Amino acid sequence: MAGGAAASGMQGAPRWVGTVLLPLVNLLAALIVSGLVILAIGQDPIRAMGILVNGAFGYPEAIGYTLFYTTNFIFTGLAVAVAFHCGLFNIGGEGQATLGGLGVALVMLPLDFLPWWALLPLAILASMAFGAAWAAIPAYLQARRGSHIVITTIMFNFIAATVMVYLLVNVMIAPGQMSPETRRFAPDATLPLLSEVFAWMGVKVPRSPVNLSLVVALIACIGVWVLIWRTRWGYEIRTVGQNQQAAVYAGISPAKNIVLAMLISGALAGMMALNEIMGANERLLLNFSAGYGFVGIAVALMGRNHPAGIILASLLFGALYQGGADLAFEIPAISKEMVIVIQGLVILFAGALEYMFRPHLLALFRRRTAAAG
Repeated sequence: MAGGAAASGMQGAPRWVGTVLLPLVNLLAALIVSGLVILAIGQDPIRAMGILVNGAFGYPEAIGYTLFYTTNFIFTGLAVAVAFHCGLFNIGGEGQATLGGLGVALVMLPLDFLPWWALLPLAILASMAFGAAWAAIPAYLQARRGSHIVITTIMFNFIAATVMVYLLVNVMIAPGQMSPETRRFAPDATLPLLSEVFAWMGVKVPRSPVNLSLVVALIACIGVWVLIWRTRWGYEIRTVGQNQQAAVYAGISPAKNIVLAMLISGALAGMMALNEIMGANERLLLNFSAGYGFVGIAVALMGRNHPAGIILASLLFGALYQGGADLAFEIPAISKEMVIVIQGLVILFAGALEYMFRPHLLALFRRRTAAAG
C-alpha cells in the first residue's frame, strides 16, 4: 500500500500517469456520475456544478471555509498515509482525533491565562501524545498478538466516543449548562484566524474559520515527507509495508515498525483537534471529528499517500464540503443528503474503484510506446 504502489502498478507508462492522470480520471468519472444523479432528479448538472465550484472558490470567505475543511483532511489524510506505507489500514482516525481533542482541552482549560503562542506547542504535543496513545493499543495487538488493525481501530473509535460522552456529561461539563461541552477557552488563548494574521500585516481579508492550524498542517506535510523518504525509519516502514518477509531477511523488525507507524499515524490524527478545538470551537464538545477521520482514507488514496497529493486531495474534499453547503442552499431540491451522495461518489471512485481505469490507461500508453518505437 505504499505511496509508490500506485505508480508501480503502471509499468510501461510514465510515473505521472499513476500519480496524476489516474486520480484525475477517477475524479472526472465521479463528477460525471454525480451529474447523472442530479439530472435524474430533474436539475441542471452544469448549473449545480457551477454553484458548487463558486461556493468553494468564488469569493474570499468561501475560500477561507474551504481551507478550514482542508486543514482537517490534511491531518487525517497524512495519518492514514503513514499507516498505509507500513501496510496498515488505520481507520481509527476518528477515535484518535477525539482523544487528541481531549489532550488539547486538558492543556487549554487550566492554562488558558497564557497567550496562544505559548500554548500552541503544548497543545501540539498533547494532541499528538493522546492520539498516539489511542493508536498504541491496536498497534501492539497487531504487532504482538496478530489482531487485525481494522477491527481494533473500529472498536477504539466507539470506545473513544463513549469515553468522551462520559467525560463531557459527568466530569468536564461547564457548570450551569445542559450542553455536554466544556467552558470556552479565554479569547487570547485560542488560535488566531488567518484573517487576523493578515490584518496584523495590514491586509484586509474577510473573516472565516481558517486559522494558524493550516500552517501547522503544511509543516506536518513536510515532516511526513522527510520521515518517509529521507530517514532510515521511513525506509524501514516502507520495506515492512512492501514485504514483511524481505524486511525480516534484511534485519528489520516488522513489529517495531508497525508500532512506530501507528504511533505516528495516531499523533497526526490527534493534531486535527488543533483546528477544531483550539481554533474554531474554542472548547471541547461532542462529535467535533465529524467524520473527517473516515474521509481521510479517501484523501490518502486519491493523494497516492504522498504529502503533496494529500494537500491537493484535501483541497478537493474541502471544496466539496463548502461548495456542497452552498449547493444545498441554492437548489433546495438537492438536499444535504444528495450532497453527501456526490461526496460518496468521489470517495467510491477514489477508493474502491481506484484502479478501474488503470488497465485502459496502461494499454493506451503501451500502444503509444509501440507506435513510437
